[in-house]
Amino acid sequence: MSSTFGRLFRITTFGESHGKAMGVVVDGCPARLELTSGDIQPQLDRRRPGRGKLSSDRNEKDRVEILSGIENGLTLGSPIAMMVHNRDHRPEDYTGTREIPRPSHADFTTLEKYGILPSSGGGRASARETWARVAGGAVAQKWLAKEYGVEIVAWVDEVGEEGPAEVDDLTVTRQQVDATEIRCPDQALAATMGDVVRTARQEMDSVGGIISCVCRGVPAGWGEPVFDKMEALLARGMLSIPAAKGFEIGSGFAGTSMRGSDHNDPFVQKQNGLGTVTNRSGGVQGGISNGEPVLFRVAFKPVATIGIAQQTADYSGEQAKLETRGRHDPCVLPRAVPIVEAMAALVLADLALIQRTQK
Repeated sequence: MSSTFGRLFRITTFGESHGKAMGVVVDGCPARLELTSGDIQPQLDRRRPGRGKLSSDRNEKDRVEILSGIENGLTLGSPIAMMVHNRDHRPEDYTGTREIPRPSHADFTTLEKYGILPSSGGGRASARETWARVAGGAVAQKWLAKEYGVEIVAWVDEVGEEGPAEVDDLTVTRQQVDATEIRCPDQALAATMGDVVRTARQEMDSVGGIISCVCRGVPAGWGEPVFDKMEALLARGMLSIPAAKGFEIGSGFAGTSMRGSDHNDPFVQKQNGLGTVTNRSGGVQGGISNGEPVLFRVAFKPVATIGIAQQTADYSGEQAKLETRGRHDPCVLPRAVPIVEAMAALVLADLALIQRTQK
């Protein structure tokens, strides 16, 4: 099983959704960084369930416990280990899935690969695993902000057929994002999005959508062609998030309908050096950051586990009706916002350290 992400700035995550605990080991964080649980907990609070009618009812406080790597508020350069205990876990909710794999979930594929199923079916495929990513990503974000002034802000851009949101990616803040429960800074659209999610919840169904993310202050020169291009690593990180089904950067798929004469980003002299007039490249050219904001979008499918009874087949191939009892999000997007930010930070921190080895 692959549970490590990154080359120089690395995280290794562990734990199952309904096991005793979840955790992460962050290796490669430079020493002497001022860091406390107060830098990590806010992002965990944004991710945790049970915070409103748009998320799962599972009530986990998710208070981080730092086990190693920090003394007197400073990182030591040694591995930073963090953990949280699962308190509100109910493996008995998944008894039905012992015989019937959930449609579009990881139950069947997990059993085929490992020959055993954890009590929660898909086990590490659960979004509960992302607690560790967000904890590790918070460390990366603190270091990137201190060393380079990098700001990472994600927001819900589309829900179902509603959107995209009208957002200024040059100025949008996390405070503006968190001002609405759906985490969309376009407040008029946010109200409509919330209604869509609440309706799906009432109907015991789910809905998907798109998250946008901007990384401001990224210096030119980060990225490792040809196989570790910045956009390639960002895509890998984003598509490793549960329920993520698509990634695009800059103009993305919309750029395919444009002519090169319209799509190209002409250069111009700016206050801090050479820059571009437009940013259809999404801040990356040739796999290397060009100094403009890195802007990308991630598509998320509707949550696979729903309350509606589904006609399917059991593991023996016999027709069966599956009715699940687990507590699940009607829409993952609001809680996925800090996860997207975390994975972006982990990619950027890793590329920043790699770039330092070349000078």
